[in-house]
Amino acid sequence: MDKTLPGPDGLPRCRWCATAPEFPQYHDTEWGFPVADDRRLFEKLCLEGFQSGLSWRTILAKRENFRSAFQGFDIATVASFDTADVERLLTDSGIIRHRGKIEASINNARRAQELIAAEGSLAAYFWRHEPPPGEHGLPQTASTSATSIRLSKDLLKRGWKFVGPTAVFAFMQAMGLINDHAEGCVTRAEAARARTLFQPPLG
Repeated sequence: MDKTLPGPDGLPRCRWCATAPEFPQYHDTEWGFPVADDRRLFEKLCLEGFQSGLSWRTILAKRENFRSAFQGFDIATVASFDTADVERLLTDSGIIRHRGKIEASINNARRAQELIAAEGSLAAYFWRHEPPPGEHGLPQTASTSATSIRLSKDLLKRGWKFVGPTAVFAFMQAMGLINDHAEGCVTRAEAARARTLFQPPLG
Protein backbone atom coordinates (compact mmCIF):
# COMPACT_ATOMS: atom_id res chain seq x y z
CA MET A 1 0.00 0.00 0.00
CA ASP A 2 1.22 3.48 -0.86
CA LYS A 3 2.18 5.22 2.39
CA THR A 4 1.26 8.69 1.09
CA LEU A 5 -1.93 10.51 0.15
CA PRO A 6 -2.39 13.93 -1.48
CA GLY A 7 -3.01 16.67 1.08
CA PRO A 8 -5.33 19.66 0.66
CA ASP A 9 -2.63 21.35 -1.42
CA GLY A 10 -2.30 18.28 -3.64
CA LEU A 11 1.16 17.39 -2.32
CA PRO A 12 1.80 13.88 -0.96
CA ARG A 13 1.97 13.38 2.78
CA CYS A 14 2.14 10.38 5.11
CA ARG A 15 -1.15 8.51 4.80
CA TRP A 16 -1.67 8.46 8.58
CA CYS A 17 -1.98 12.24 8.82
CA ALA A 18 -5.24 12.14 6.85
CA THR A 19 -6.97 9.91 9.42
CA ALA A 20 -7.85 12.58 12.01
CA PRO A 21 -8.30 16.38 11.97
CA GLU A 22 -5.68 16.80 14.70
CA PHE A 23 -2.94 15.14 12.62
CA PRO A 24 -2.09 17.35 9.58
CA GLN A 25 -0.62 20.29 11.49
CA TYR A 26 1.22 17.98 13.88
CA HIS A 27 2.59 16.03 10.91
CA ASP A 28 3.64 19.11 8.96
CA THR A 29 5.23 21.13 11.77
CA GLU A 30 6.34 18.79 14.59
CA TRP A 31 6.63 15.10 13.85
CA GLY A 32 10.16 14.22 12.81
CA PHE A 33 11.61 17.69 13.29
CA PRO A 34 14.65 17.89 15.62
CA VAL A 35 14.04 19.02 19.19
CA ALA A 36 16.69 20.29 21.61
CA ASP A 37 14.53 21.75 24.39
CA ASP A 38 14.52 19.59 27.52
CA ARG A 39 11.01 20.55 28.53
CA ARG A 40 9.63 19.56 25.15
CA LEU A 41 11.57 16.31 25.21
CA PHE A 42 10.24 15.50 28.67
CA GLU A 43 6.71 16.28 27.52
CA LYS A 44 7.07 14.01 24.50
CA LEU A 45 8.33 11.13 26.64
CA CYS A 46 5.50 11.56 29.12
CA LEU A 47 2.87 11.65 26.40
CA GLU A 48 4.30 8.55 24.74
CA GLY A 49 3.95 6.83 28.11
CA PHE A 50 0.35 7.96 28.41
CA GLN A 51 -0.33 6.68 24.89
CA SER A 52 0.53 3.11 25.87
CA GLY A 53 -2.51 1.02 24.91
CA LEU A 54 -4.29 4.03 23.41
CA SER A 55 -4.32 5.94 20.12
CA TRP A 56 -2.09 8.94 19.49
CA ARG A 57 -5.19 10.88 18.42
CA THR A 58 -6.57 10.52 21.97
CA ILE A 59 -3.37 11.95 23.42
CA LEU A 60 -2.96 14.74 20.88
CA ALA A 61 -6.56 15.87 21.39
CA LYS A 62 -5.87 16.14 25.13
CA ARG A 63 -2.38 17.63 24.86
CA GLU A 64 -3.32 21.12 26.03
CA ASN A 65 -5.13 19.58 29.00
CA PHE A 66 -2.01 17.57 29.82
CA ARG A 67 0.11 20.71 29.61
CA SER A 68 -2.18 22.51 32.00
CA ALA A 69 -2.40 19.60 34.43
CA PHE A 70 1.38 19.06 34.44
CA GLN A 71 2.33 22.74 34.66
CA GLY A 72 3.72 22.90 31.15
CA PHE A 73 5.80 19.79 31.83
CA ASP A 74 8.34 21.86 33.70
CA ILE A 75 10.68 19.16 34.96
CA ALA A 76 11.40 20.65 38.37
CA THR A 77 7.73 21.37 39.01
CA VAL A 78 6.57 17.87 38.07
CA ALA A 79 9.40 16.37 40.14
CA SER A 80 7.97 18.20 43.17
CA PHE A 81 4.48 16.69 42.77
CA ASP A 82 3.34 14.65 45.77
CA THR A 83 0.52 12.26 46.59
CA ALA A 84 -1.97 15.15 46.73
CA ASP A 85 -1.03 16.02 43.15
CA VAL A 86 -1.55 12.42 42.10
CA GLU A 87 -5.04 12.46 43.59
CA ARG A 88 -5.74 15.82 41.92
CA LEU A 89 -4.69 14.47 38.55
CA LEU A 90 -6.81 11.36 39.01
CA THR A 91 -9.89 13.61 39.15
CA ASP A 92 -8.94 15.60 36.03
CA SER A 93 -11.22 14.40 33.22
CA GLY A 94 -9.18 16.34 30.67
CA ILE A 95 -6.29 13.86 30.82
CA ILE A 96 -5.84 10.08 30.96
CA ARG A 97 -6.65 9.20 34.56
CA HIS A 98 -4.30 6.25 34.98
CA ARG A 99 -2.54 6.15 38.33
CA GLY A 100 0.45 4.19 37.07
CA LYS A 101 1.08 6.56 34.17
CA ILE A 102 0.62 9.65 36.35
CA GLU A 103 3.03 8.32 38.96
CA ALA A 104 5.46 7.32 36.20
CA SER A 105 5.51 10.88 34.88
CA ILE A 106 6.37 12.22 38.33
CA ASN A 107 9.01 9.54 38.80
CA ASN A 108 10.45 10.31 35.36
CA ALA A 109 10.73 14.01 36.17
CA ARG A 110 12.95 13.07 39.11
CA ARG A 111 14.94 10.69 36.93
CA ALA A 112 15.23 13.46 34.33
CA GLN A 113 16.80 15.72 36.93
CA GLU A 114 19.35 13.01 37.69
CA LEU A 115 20.06 12.43 34.01
CA ILE A 116 20.54 16.17 33.40
CA ALA A 117 22.98 16.34 36.31
CA ALA A 118 24.91 13.39 34.91
CA GLU A 119 24.75 14.12 31.17
CA GLY A 120 24.37 17.88 30.91
CA SER A 121 20.86 17.91 29.43
CA LEU A 122 18.19 15.55 28.19
CA ALA A 123 18.87 16.79 24.68
CA ALA A 124 22.58 16.01 24.85
CA TYR A 125 21.82 12.53 26.17
CA PHE A 126 19.21 11.65 23.55
CA TRP A 127 21.10 13.10 20.58
CA ARG A 128 24.10 11.01 21.52
CA HIS A 129 21.85 8.06 20.65
CA GLU A 130 21.07 9.21 17.11
CA PRO A 131 21.12 5.99 15.05
CA PRO A 132 22.84 5.52 11.71
CA PRO A 133 20.63 6.24 8.68
CA GLY A 134 18.38 3.35 7.72
CA GLU A 135 19.00 1.34 10.87
CA HIS A 136 15.29 0.54 11.23
CA GLY A 137 14.69 -0.16 7.52
CA LEU A 138 12.28 1.63 5.22
CA PRO A 139 10.19 4.44 6.75
CA GLN A 140 7.13 3.33 8.72
CA THR A 141 7.95 -0.36 8.54
CA ALA A 142 9.14 -0.83 12.14
CA SER A 143 7.91 -0.10 15.66
CA THR A 144 11.24 -0.74 17.39
CA SER A 145 14.89 -0.64 16.42
CA ALA A 146 18.27 -1.65 17.82
CA THR A 147 18.70 1.90 19.11
CA SER A 148 15.25 2.10 20.71
CA ILE A 149 15.93 -1.20 22.48
CA ARG A 150 19.31 0.00 23.79
CA LEU A 151 17.92 3.38 24.81
CA SER A 152 14.94 1.78 26.55
CA LYS A 153 17.23 -0.54 28.50
CA ASP A 154 19.42 2.35 29.60
CA LEU A 155 16.47 4.48 30.71
CA LEU A 156 14.94 1.56 32.60
CA LYS A 157 18.30 0.94 34.27
CA ARG A 158 18.26 4.59 35.35
CA GLY A 159 14.83 4.08 36.94
CA TRP A 160 12.53 5.53 34.26
CA LYS A 161 9.10 3.96 33.76
CA PHE A 162 6.80 3.45 30.74
CA VAL A 163 9.80 3.70 28.41
CA GLY A 164 9.68 0.38 26.62
CA PRO A 165 11.28 -0.02 23.16
CA THR A 166 8.05 0.78 21.29
CA ALA A 167 7.37 3.96 23.29
CA VAL A 168 11.00 5.01 22.86
CA PHE A 169 10.86 4.37 19.11
CA ALA A 170 7.73 6.55 18.85
CA PHE A 171 9.57 9.21 20.87
CA MET A 172 12.53 8.99 18.48
CA GLN A 173 10.16 9.51 15.55
CA ALA A 174 8.46 12.46 17.22
CA MET A 175 11.62 14.31 18.30
CA GLY A 176 13.43 13.90 14.99
CA LEU A 177 16.07 11.46 16.18
CA ILE A 178 14.95 9.54 13.09
CA ASN A 179 13.10 10.84 10.05
CA ASP A 180 10.30 8.31 9.57
CA HIS A 181 8.20 10.33 7.14
CA ALA A 182 7.26 8.15 4.21
CA GLU A 183 9.33 8.21 1.05
CA GLY A 184 7.69 10.77 -1.21
CA CYS A 185 6.07 12.70 1.66
CA VAL A 186 6.65 16.41 1.10
CA THR A 187 7.42 16.87 4.80
CA ARG A 188 10.17 14.24 4.74
CA ALA A 189 12.43 16.63 2.82
CA GLU A 190 11.53 19.50 5.16
CA ALA A 191 12.40 17.43 8.22
CA ALA A 192 15.66 16.35 6.58
CA ARG A 193 16.51 19.98 5.82
CA ALA A 194 15.78 20.95 9.42
CA ARG A 195 18.14 18.20 10.59
CA THR A 196 20.97 19.46 8.39
CA LEU A 197 20.61 22.91 10.00
CA PHE A 198 20.32 21.49 13.53
CA GLN A 199 23.34 21.33 15.81
CA PRO A 200 22.85 18.61 18.44
CA PRO A 201 23.73 19.92 21.92
CA LEU A 202 26.90 18.60 23.48
CA GLY A 203 25.89 18.95 27.10
